[in-house]
Amino acid sequence: MLFACKIRMKSPVKLLALVMIFLAVTAATAVTQETAAVVPKLRFAVVLTRHGVRSPTWTLADLNTYSSQPWPDWGVAPGRLTPRGSTLMTLMGSYYRLYFANAGLLRSAGCEDASHVHILADSESRTRETGNALAAGLMPGCGMRTQTVSDGKDPLFSPLAAGIGSPDHAVAVAAISGRIGANPDALVQVYRSSFDTLRALLFGCASEASCPGEEKPGKQSVLKQLSSLEASKGDHSTDLRGPLRIGSTLSEDFLLEYLNGMDGNDLGWGRLDPGKLMEIMRLHAAYADLARQTQYVARVQGSNLLSHILRSMEQAANGQTVAGSLSEVSDRVLVIVGHDTNISNIAGMLGIDWLLDGYQPNDTPPGSALVFELWQQGEGKMAVSTHYVGQSLEQMRKTLPLTLDSPPLKSPIFVPHCSTADQKMTCSWNSFQHTLDNAIDPAFVKP
Repeated sequence: MLFACKIRMKSPVKLLALVMIFLAVTAATAVTQETAAVVPKLRFAVVLTRHGVRSPTWTLADLNTYSSQPWPDWGVAPGRLTPRGSTLMTLMGSYYRLYFANAGLLRSAGCEDASHVHILADSESRTRETGNALAAGLMPGCGMRTQTVSDGKDPLFSPLAAGIGSPDHAVAVAAISGRIGANPDALVQVYRSSFDTLRALLFGCASEASCPGEEKPGKQSVLKQLSSLEASKGDHSTDLRGPLRIGSTLSEDFLLEYLNGMDGNDLGWGRLDPGKLMEIMRLHAAYADLARQTQYVARVQGSNLLSHILRSMEQAANGQTVAGSLSEVSDRVLVIVGHDTNISNIAGMLGIDWLLDGYQPNDTPPGSALVFELWQQGEGKMAVSTHYVGQSLEQMRKTLPLTLDSPPLKSPIFVPHCSTADQKMTCSWNSFQHTLDNAIDPAFVKP
């Protein structure tokens, strides 16, 4: 005791310093333990992806009516996944494996996790083949295959054609009409510079010059087509016909040529470059926004798919079977292979936006995906982050490998009425669930 007192008397400053160091270490340890306890952990992911690079859906005969020179032969039937498209999707699958392994959701190699990854695709050839290419990248050598509907229209991807719900076609027409001042002809002037660039590519004519090639027998001018907005049948509630729709299709066909690695005369007859591609793709983005993202149209066509995505995430969050889920309780990754229409519909329902460098806002290039990630943030606390991912123009044109150091493009997404201001713009699970439930129309959901 006397020794202790002697120390206190002679070294009060040193003793105080020791006490402060002890308290600081204790506090730092507590903070470290607290921080470690709330490090988010990825539990489940839904990847809604578009199929890979395909050939044009129109026949060569139809395409050739809108150009002075013949379009290239793709070597595959219209609308089919190309060999380049398959390779690019395998590269994307390999990246997903790296990404999810880095997040601790999957192992970095081997087939042990193959039973925890589920790939579901539309029944069309290009979506089935895309799913198989993704599987080859995600789980190489594991024999994992893609699940599809054996025949007929899949209600997930083509709900109206499958007979789900009865849309009010008049309301669908009015919803789009109200966004364009009830004047579809006005769209030509709004996007005139893009139409002029497209015309120069198709016929080699300057915008201010007459174009004799357009007047030849069997040829048609995009701008001379009639604009109309009318009720539709089949898998669409309404049809926006005329220059914008045709221009959208032809512009995307030029994009597909570029992404498929074509060059010389096969790449826009030697007239196409990235600047012109960006300009004409404004037509595709504008058409997708009006025809697919207008809210009523989007709800009619996207509610069934979004409902099943939500049920799949509910199942993962609860750890118990939920009716309507597309996956098993033990699944960690659900990949849904559909079309740009499906992605655009969900974007319209949720009011979300994204931007990938080199593309138009909300563009859906081949192989790109809308990703929902379910994160555990502490005991019993879940959150969802949303992002859009896709290969760049250069990555696809050159078939560049994708790694964590050279990843595809990624755009974090803010979900209105849901996201917070953190770096990942996360939603609490309850808020996410409530937002999606409000966006979904039960009249267009198959139980």
